[in-house]
Amino acid sequence: MNDKAAMQAVQWWMYGRGFRAGYALVVAMFGIFSNVAFAFDIFRTQADVSETSATSSLTAARGVMPCRFGTSDLSASSRLHLDEAIDRALCNNPKTREAWANVKVEAANVGAANAAYLPSVTANWQRIKDNSVTDITGHPALSSAYRSTVGAESVSLNWVLYDFGGRRAALASARALLTAARANQDSQLEAVFEKTATDYYAAQAAVGKQATAVESERAARDSFDVAQTRVNRGIAAISDQLQAQTSYAQATFNRVKAESDLAVALGTLATDMGIRPDQQLILPDVEDGMQPDTEFNESVAALIDDVERQHPSVRAARAQRDAALEKVKQVRSQGLPNLNFVAKYSRNNQPVSLGLGEPQFPATGHDWYFGIQVQIPLFEGFGRSYQISAAKAQAEAQQYALDEAVQKVGLDVWTTYQTLIANGRNVGNTVSILDVAQRSFDAALKRYRVGVGSIVELLNAQSALADARKQRVQALTDWRAARLQLAARMGRLDSRDTVFETNGLSGGDEESRP
Repeated sequence: MNDKAAMQAVQWWMYGRGFRAGYALVVAMFGIFSNVAFAFDIFRTQADVSETSATSSLTAARGVMPCRFGTSDLSASSRLHLDEAIDRALCNNPKTREAWANVKVEAANVGAANAAYLPSVTANWQRIKDNSVTDITGHPALSSAYRSTVGAESVSLNWVLYDFGGRRAALASARALLTAARANQDSQLEAVFEKTATDYYAAQAAVGKQATAVESERAARDSFDVAQTRVNRGIAAISDQLQAQTSYAQATFNRVKAESDLAVALGTLATDMGIRPDQQLILPDVEDGMQPDTEFNESVAALIDDVERQHPSVRAARAQRDAALEKVKQVRSQGLPNLNFVAKYSRNNQPVSLGLGEPQFPATGHDWYFGIQVQIPLFEGFGRSYQISAAKAQAEAQQYALDEAVQKVGLDVWTTYQTLIANGRNVGNTVSILDVAQRSFDAALKRYRVGVGSIVELLNAQSALADARKQRVQALTDWRAARLQLAARMGRLDSRDTVFETNGLSGGDEESRP
């Protein structure tokens, strides 16, 4: 019989026997105590849980309040800035919500570990219908038949006074795991932040490349028109027109491909934000926003030292190592004696009889005790030693995981730092490359119009200009992405690009906003 069926049976029996009031009282008391037990956070563990899935110890320390973008759809006429894209992604991503739920789990476990310091009190109440019939063969005078309602109530208390540090180790382990969960939440938020920022800049680059492809197609069209005019006038060979026409067709192909890449990039960004991929998005121009600094004076050694101490993944691994060490103490203490305070009070109305064949008489009984109880594990089949060995091995494994995390974040910072430096220099290089390519194309086009230059010279200059425009767009977005990636490796991300603080990682002026 399941619990629901058992409760229904008891309800029916008590109702039929006139115990409506007693049943109602028990149900009311159970409901009151259950609601209080489930709703009352006496140890204030919820204070360690962030307000939303997009809030963490990092954003809270910076005064950032995420999920304030409102419930309205994105306006088709307004530009989507990086901070809003990231805010939407952090609030709507299932991974950030999962990390938030894990923090709640570990916070509740801390409360459960604190509860071990309090006594446990158990109350029992029962009412039974007793129908006792005894038939003595050959001696009917000694036979008996009794019907009575018997009740019993009891309250017992158990309070662990001393357990050789078992509860203390369990509480320390739970707190360490809570710290690890919060660090993992920070790490997950930063992973979503980094992915969204990378996809945002990829979409912005796709916008720039699509615009560049349109410009390249227009330039190719101009070259084709000039070549066709010269051929029609009989001052150029038909091969000039065919070569220019091929270049124009290739530029058209590239423009269509750029439009497709842009649609995919915008759909990916929309999905990151938790909206439909067909949502129309308008991004700022690729030239808007931050530009690289001319100086970057923070040494990579200082960055590596910082990340090895403060990165969320390192903090999580360190906390898990500490929890494993406390687990060793907890397992060891479970094999040591326990000192408990115990107490109990009970009463019943079990009727009594003076002997066989004698009638039963109503009676009440009382029983109580209190005292000290010592539990000493004497022999557990050597299982305790193996459990301690397993806990020590787990702590050793967590130490190796911590070492691996430290090595990984150090390498990530080193690699991203070098990428950021190179991309920053290349942004400056693309300025001169684009300027030279533009002047070269203008000169080649002029020379060809007057009949001095060749079609090959013109098409080469045209191709070089298209490549220079693409390099400019890619260099800007690569630098901005590398900047955020380095900040992510450092654990310095903020959910608002306008207040992005990275101790030397920031660039020039932020983009102006309407």
